[in-house]
Amino acid sequence: MTQRVLAGRKIGAIGLGCMNLSHAYGTPPSREAGTAVLTAALELGVTHFDTASLYGFGQNEALVGEVLAPHRREVFLASKCGMTGVNGTRVIDGRPETLKATLEESLKRLRTDHIDLYYLHRWDKTVPIEDSVGALGEMVKAGKIGAIGLSEVSAATLRKAHAAHPIAAVQNEYSLWSRNPEYGLLAATRDLGVALVAFSPVGRGFLAGNVRDTHFAPGDIRTNMPRFQGANFVANLQILSALEAFVAKAGISLAQAAIGWVLAQGAHVHAIPGTTSTLHLKDDITEATLTPAQLAALAEIVAPAKVAGPRYGAATQAEIDTEDAPAA
Repeated sequence: MTQRVLAGRKIGAIGLGCMNLSHAYGTPPSREAGTAVLTAALELGVTHFDTASLYGFGQNEALVGEVLAPHRREVFLASKCGMTGVNGTRVIDGRPETLKATLEESLKRLRTDHIDLYYLHRWDKTVPIEDSVGALGEMVKAGKIGAIGLSEVSAATLRKAHAAHPIAAVQNEYSLWSRNPEYGLLAATRDLGVALVAFSPVGRGFLAGNVRDTHFAPGDIRTNMPRFQGANFVANLQILSALEAFVAKAGISLAQAAIGWVLAQGAHVHAIPGTTSTLHLKDDITEATLTPAQLAALAEIVAPAKVAGPRYGAATQAEIDTEDAPAA
């Protein structure tokens, strides 16, 4: 696998986003099935594993910790704070004391004395970003985390945070149909020497051809995402048809095309697709080399103007800080 630098270490450019194993897409797989996916990832040479205190309200970190503990020195471990489950409810809280308490809980669940990269999962807009980052900086000094990351932030917020303490990575959604980083963050991360870690590089399964209808299981977050609703979804299926024609000609899979495109957007870009299937895992980490013409064709097939519906509803959009497309 292509190696790229993240938080000062050379690791595989494609990691595993572990959220799907405990959270967000309906009933999660059994612990045994989740263990099988993590074990397969290790056997296939995946070195970057990404989790969060929010996922499964701690259950994901516990699962990841159990499986990865014997391999801790060989893997790069990332987790997140600032958005957790409190009494069964998702809460955004970026106060320093909360972040420090969350870290201690995460270290116990992950069965480790340090986390290589620790993200502020969401910027709590009631707390100055410098205060939250300052608390994370204290964790770096204490040796409990190796580096600081931010998630779902804009270029302006990154620059403000980076001035308070070096930021190693920003984890934002980035894919053929979610181009928000291109409106400022992609360039800012490159200029500052910060890695951009793309989550949902296959569009929450859509760009991999795994979503053909909207009959989602209860609790699936895509139910509330406009792109997966009504006329928007029907319109977006036309994009999928065009992508299928492209990959048939190119001799690669949909996931390989989508992830290959993301990685081609910069040498500082990483991708962390998630899956509950070992078969899909193998597909996700099989790199495809795309020509400039193929990259341009993919960008046109899924041009932002062709995508129906925003990626989040209004309530969720209000919680994040990423740039939107400039007004026409």
